[in-house]
Amino acid sequence: MAKKLKDYYDIDYLDSFSNTIANAIDAFDQARFLELTISYINDLEFNERQVLIAKALYETIDSDYHQTILSFKKVLGPELKGNSGAFSVGWWLWPVGKYVELYGADYFESTISFSKELTKRFTSEYCMRPLIMKYPEEALAVLKQWSRDDNERVRRLSSECLRIRLPWAKKIYTAVEYFDDYYTILNNLKDDEDKYIQKSVANNLNDLYKEDKEKFEIIINSWDTKDMSESCKWIIKHGSRNIDKHQ
Repeated sequence: MAKKLKDYYDIDYLDSFSNTIANAIDAFDQARFLELTISYINDLEFNERQVLIAKALYETIDSDYHQTILSFKKVLGPELKGNSGAFSVGWWLWPVGKYVELYGADYFESTISFSKELTKRFTSEYCMRPLIMKYPEEALAVLKQWSRDDNERVRRLSSECLRIRLPWAKKIYTAVEYFDDYYTILNNLKDDEDKYIQKSVANNLNDLYKEDKEKFEIIINSWDTKDMSESCKWIIKHGSRNIDKHQ
C-alpha cells in the first residue's frame, strides 16, 4: 500500500524538522515544540497535522513575525530547477507555509517576499490567499509583475494562488471581482511553454467556468485566434474540459 501523504509528517519528521529549526533560530524552544506535537500527530489527518505543527511553531518561537520569517529563509535551501520537485524535494517545508498562511496576513511585505522565495523551493499559493483577500489591489499588482518573472515557479504562483476553487483551500472570488487584473495575469501566461503553468492557467479557466460563464467566454474568445500558440490551444482545451458536463 502506498504511503499516505499525511504519514510523511510523523514523529520522525517532527524530530528532524525541529532540529532544522533549532539550528536556524536561537529563540526556538525545541523541547516545548515536541511536547506540543509528538503526542497528537499520529491521530490527525493531513491538514490537521500541518495546523498543529504551524501553531506549535508560533507558540515556541520567541520572536516577532518579521524576524521569524527572516529565520525561516535560512532553512529554505537551494532553489529548485523548473516547476517540478515541490512534493519530492520541498515537501518538508509545508508546515512553514502553513505558518505563513495562518499568521502572515497582517504583514504584507514580509509575507509577499517570503512567498516568492518559498515557491522557488516548494509552493506558496496557500500563503498568498490571505493576502489576496485582505489586500486585493496590492496583491494583484505584485502578481502581475510575477506573471512576467524570469522564474517559472514564480510565474506559476501568480496564477495558482488566484484559483477560485484551489484544492484544500476556501474559495476566493478575486478572479470575478477584479476581473481585469485577473485577465491580465492569465493573458501574460497563456503562451508560456512550461506545462505546470499551462495546467495552472487551464485550471483557473475551469474554475471560472463553474462560477461565471460569461467571464470565461470573454477570455476564451479573446484567445481563440487562428495564430494562437500551441500552449494556448492546450490551455483552452484543458480549461474547457467540463463544458459539456454542465450543459
